[in-house]
Amino acid sequence: MCSGRVEPAFILRAFLNGIDGVLVTGCHIGDCHYIKGNEYTLNRMEHIKKLLKKIGIEEERFRLHWISASEGKQFADLIKDFTDVVKKLGESKIPKKIGVIEIQSY
Repeated sequence: MCSGRVEPAFILRAFLNGIDGVLVTGCHIGDCHYIKGNEYTLNRMEHIKKLLKKIGIEEERFRLHWISASEGKQFADLIKDFTDVVKKLGESKIPKKIGVIEIQSY
């Protein structure tokens, strides 16, 4: 799936349902299999970062990273680093079991 298909609502829904961190990865800029999908993602994720900050979610809990399928070691390092950051932050301020929250995508 192209990172361009990651709707901002998916990220909001994850945090609103108590997820402690969200990592979105995609092809390197200029190397997208779907032409400009990752460029759309970059633009949308900049907006979501601002929104998360406004609603009180620490910016370290969300990360966007460009990586290729051939970069296995870098991917493993990225996952470890992001996991360590989220562990240090502790649990999100949003309760874990708040019920089903539906956010419509447009």
